[in-house]
Amino acid sequence: MAEDLNITTSTNKAEQYRSLLPQIEALLTGEPDLIANLANVCAALKEQFKWFWVGFYLVKGNELVLGPFQGPVACTRIGLGRGVCGAAWQQEKTLIVPDVDAFPCHIACSSLSKSEIVLPFFNDGKVVGVLDVDSSELDEFDDTDAVYLQQIIELVNFK
Repeated sequence: MAEDLNITTSTNKAEQYRSLLPQIEALLTGEPDLIANLANVCAALKEQFKWFWVGFYLVKGNELVLGPFQGPVACTRIGLGRGVCGAAWQQEKTLIVPDVDAFPCHIACSSLSKSEIVLPFFNDGKVVGVLDVDSSELDEFDDTDAVYLQQIIELVNFK
């Protein structure tokens, strides 16, 4: 198991992801515990990209419940369709929000969050949680993030 990350200083976002992907895979290899793996994914992403907040919400009943994360304290429970996370869950698709203040029904866990990307993840075709990433900068996320974050999600076993 890899316990240290090699943080790349490249300014090219795709290069940063390509460097990080095999390292995350090494962190997850042989570890069956979902919570441990989600925690390490959060830490790796936060270390590499220095985003404001990186975390997972897990579907429990009719709510998303806060899981492993890196960053300041966060909202504990989010209803279906509420905020960016609840909308991504309801719509079963990745949402990229360049300005969270312009997003209808945005849940402001912190006023420092300016942009956000949320990716749902699935088990047997059903959403079982979301990866939520917030930036303190406007328009931080794009399709490059969506593609590579999806690849990272696919490394995790959500069964």
